[in-house]
Amino acid sequence: MTFKNTFLHLTLSSTLMLSACGGGSSQSDNTNNVDTIGSILQLEDSLSINQGVDLILYFPDGDLTNIQWQQTAGDAVDLLAPKSKAIGFTPASAGEYSFSVSFNNDGGASQTLTKTITVTGESSLITTRLAHEVRSGNKVSLRAEINEDIDSNLLNWEQVAGPTVTLTDSDTNGKLAIFFDAPQVNKDTYLSFTASISSDGVKYSDTVTILVESADTISNNAYFETRVAKVFSYNESSPYKDDLVDCVYSNALTSSCTLNKLPLIASEVQNAADIPSVDTIMDRVVVSHQWMGEKFKSFLINNDPHDDIKRLLRATTAIVISYDVRPSFYWAATGAIYLDANNFWLTAQERDTINEAPDYRADFGNDLQFVMPWRYVKDNDYAYSTIPSSVRTDRTENDGLYRLTSLMYHELAHANDFFPSSRWSTYSSSQRILDAAVSNNTESDNLSVAYPLQSQTMRDLAQVSFAGESATNTQKSYLPTDIEIIFSTDSATDFYAYSSLREDYAMLFEELMMQKRFNIFRDVAITNQPIGDTISSSDYKVTWGQRGRIGEQDIKPRVLFSASRVLPEFDSETALLNVPTPIQMTSGNDWIENLTIGPIQSNNLKNAKRVFTTKQDQQAIPYLYHHKPLPKH
Repeated sequence: MTFKNTFLHLTLSSTLMLSACGGGSSQSDNTNNVDTIGSILQLEDSLSINQGVDLILYFPDGDLTNIQWQQTAGDAVDLLAPKSKAIGFTPASAGEYSFSVSFNNDGGASQTLTKTITVTGESSLITTRLAHEVRSGNKVSLRAEINEDIDSNLLNWEQVAGPTVTLTDSDTNGKLAIFFDAPQVNKDTYLSFTASISSDGVKYSDTVTILVESADTISNNAYFETRVAKVFSYNESSPYKDDLVDCVYSNALTSSCTLNKLPLIASEVQNAADIPSVDTIMDRVVVSHQWMGEKFKSFLINNDPHDDIKRLLRATTAIVISYDVRPSFYWAATGAIYLDANNFWLTAQERDTINEAPDYRADFGNDLQFVMPWRYVKDNDYAYSTIPSSVRTDRTENDGLYRLTSLMYHELAHANDFFPSSRWSTYSSSQRILDAAVSNNTESDNLSVAYPLQSQTMRDLAQVSFAGESATNTQKSYLPTDIEIIFSTDSATDFYAYSSLREDYAMLFEELMMQKRFNIFRDVAITNQPIGDTISSSDYKVTWGQRGRIGEQDIKPRVLFSASRVLPEFDSETALLNVPTPIQMTSGNDWIENLTIGPIQSNNLKNAKRVFTTKQDQQAIPYLYHHKPLPKH
C-alpha cells in the first residue's frame, strides 16, 4: 500500500510479468448467470483430499450483513473467515462436508443457506489457495501447491472468469504464486484462476476463486491512498467498537480522530505506572481475521514475561493486524501500530489467509557494491526460524517468537517517541491524535541534538537502500572497505538507523531490550553484494562486523537516552553497566561462518547451510517495519 509522503526502506523480491489468458473483459461474464445468483457458489465439480475448496455466498445485487458460516457435518475443517462472503479451506480426508451460512439481505429478515460437498479419496497433485473476499483495488495473492516431484517452472496460470487482470509472479521457486490488484467493479463479481501442469503426459489442474466487492472512490485527501482490507473490532463488545475502524484503518479517514473519540490506552489505567490489562488492550485490537486477534492475545498472556509490551502499548490508541499490512509500521496520525499478520500464524491454514504480495522495496540498493546484513542470535544460533512461503507447514509459537518480540519493541518505541509517558497528562481530549503527537519535539529529535550521528554519506546511502532513491556514481563506487571506515567510527547501531531520526531512536531501544531481557544479541556486518539468481551464504564475505554493538562506549549514552525515555520503568542505566563489549567478526569469513563467534557453542545450525533464494533470505534482513511519515492535514 502507499501513503502520503511515504518513504521506503528495503525490498525483498522482484516481479515478472505474466499474461492473463482467458477470462472476460467485463462484469457481464459472470454476473448474468441466473443459476448462481442468490446461492452458495461452488465452481468445481469434483474435489479431492488436500485440494482447496471455495464457497462463495453470491448475491451480487444484495447488501449482505451479519454473515456467519458454520460447518454442520463432516470432519472438522478450519473456517478462518466465517464472517466473509467467501470461504476457503482444505479437507484432509474423504467424505461429505456440510455447511450453513446465515445472513441478512438488504436489511431484511435473517436467511440461511446450506451446502454439501463431496471429497473423493484420491489426493490432489495440485491445489490452489485461497478463496477469499476482497474490495476493488485490494492487493491479491494466490498460491499453487504441487507434488514435490513436479518441476514448478512448468506451472501455468490462466484466468478463466471475471474482468481481466494483469498477473505478476515474483516467486523465485517457480511460478507458484501470482499477484494482482482487484479490478474496479460496481457489484460483487467473482474472478477465477486455474493453475495447471503436465507430468508424464497427464495434465493436472485446480481452480481458485475470489469475490470482489465494490468500494467507494478514495478521496484525494484520504489518509490511506490505496485500498485497505475490510477489518473489524476483535472484541464485539469493545466500548470503542463504533470508532476503532473508522479512526485507524479506513479509506474514508481524512482527518485524525480526537483523543476523546479514541484516547491512548494510558487513559484506561489509574496511574501512569500501572499496567493495562490484556482485556483492556484487546478492546483496541482491529483485525481482518479473528484468529489474528487470538494469537496476539496469546502473545500478551504467555510471552510478555516482564510486561514490557503491555506497558509500551499505553502510548497507542489501537493495534491493527490485517492480512494486507506489509511492512509493519507505526503512525502518529492515528496513534496505532499496524502489524503484519505473518508474525502470528501457527497453522498452514492461518498462513493461507495472509496476502503474500512482495514487499514494495524489492530492488533498492542493488546498484551498491556492499550489503549490511543483520540478525538476532542466541547461543551462537539464529534466535528464530524463517519458513519460506513455498513450504506449507505448521509452526510452533516459539519459531517466530523473538522476531515478533523485537518487532513489538521497535514499533512501540516509535509510539512512545511521539507520546512519551512524561506528557500523557498534558493532552486535552479535544485534541486530534495527530495534533497531540506533534505538540512538542519528539524524543528522537532531542536525541539527534544531544547525540547526533555524524555521517551524511551513510544517511544518503540509507535513502538508496531503504527509500528507493537512485544511487549516484560515487555511491555505486563504494566498496565494503570504504563503508567499514565510515560506519565503524560513527555511533549508529545499524545501517537502518540512518534512514531517519525515528528509526535511529527505535533501533537503540530494541537492541538493548532483546539483549537484556532474553540474552539475544544483534549482529551487524558489512559484506560484498553477491550477484546471481541462486546465492548461498558463502557468497557473503564479511569485511567488518560486530555482535552486540550497543556495548561500544560511544554508543552507550545514546542507548541510555532512548531506553530511559521509551520505558522509564526499566532500569536501563543498570542494564547498560552489564552490557558486554562487542565481539568482532572475522574478516574474510562468510556470514554463516561468523555465526559461532560467541562464547556459547550451539550444535543446532539448522539455518546455516540452506541456499538463499530471495533478497530477504540472502541478507537475513527482515526489515518488516518502518515509521510512517505524517500527513499534511
